[in-house]
Amino acid sequence: MSSKENTAQLIQSHGREAIRRELQSLQNLTAFIDDQFAAVVALLLEQKGRAIFTGIGKSAIIAQKIVATMNSTGQPALFMHAADAIHGDLGMIQRYDVVIAISKSGNTPEIQSLAPLLKRNNNPLVAMVGNIQSQLALQADYILNTTVDQEACPNNLAPTTSTTAQLLMGDALAIALIQMRGFNSHDFSKYHPGGALGKKLYLQCGSIAQQNAKPVVSPNTPWKEVILTITKNRLGATAVVDDNQSVLGIVTDGDIRRMLENHSNFENLTANDIMGKNPITVTHDTMATEVAALMQEKKITQIIVTQQSIYFGVVHLHDLYREGIL
Repeated sequence: MSSKENTAQLIQSHGREAIRRELQSLQNLTAFIDDQFAAVVALLLEQKGRAIFTGIGKSAIIAQKIVATMNSTGQPALFMHAADAIHGDLGMIQRYDVVIAISKSGNTPEIQSLAPLLKRNNNPLVAMVGNIQSQLALQADYILNTTVDQEACPNNLAPTTSTTAQLLMGDALAIALIQMRGFNSHDFSKYHPGGALGKKLYLQCGSIAQQNAKPVVSPNTPWKEVILTITKNRLGATAVVDDNQSVLGIVTDGDIRRMLENHSNFENLTANDIMGKNPITVTHDTMATEVAALMQEKKITQIIVTQQSIYFGVVHLHDLYREGIL
């Protein structure tokens, strides 16, 4: 084995060991989902104010991520850096806010200075802390215990497992609040209107079909014109409709190939002779995610869209990839 291969295996071993250490320590975290945890969730559900998360160092970074999660799931939240709090940022805390201070030791100078100031205004103080005998824990009204046995760091110094424990506890709070509030995907979409995630939550197939050409032929259209329609509109298919624009069938690239294979004389063939009858259709207000699942289940690449039983357009599998649905 070469020196390069030995080095690669050593690096992989270090990475796996770090993950193993973290997982081993974090397994105990479920025991800390206790009455104190339930009380904090109940407090956030009852309070009219916001959740103000504060911390310093790596804990401050975790606090910002938890704030982002809370805001996106229906719990108003703000981040206040513990060092800045005593230099004016305390003014962001309002009467009904709940303050959640995150710290591994609970004894950093900034946190020790901040805790009594928070108590002075009678805001409920929650300590998310890895030392339940710390100054922060002793002054808090509620404790979220994030004690870990060891850091992933081989020297047991760099905040690794401890910050992951804080992150998990924040996620547990957010998920408990989601479930207690009955916060659903429609609520979620209000806070995520942009990007691929937003599209998955609100995009309807009618909006996609409107961007495409609308290939259509009648049952009596000669097969050559059917091919021209499919080729021109670049969707790999065309709908076949009656005089009232009701869908009778669909002709796909595959149907054309089958026509060539199964007929020796196709001079007089029309769309009616080669179309797939009773095609799968969806209404224009069907969610794009549902259409994606249906197309994958049925192993089709195009689907016809209708509105009040009238032909509306076509959605292609490539459209769903383009929109980030798949």
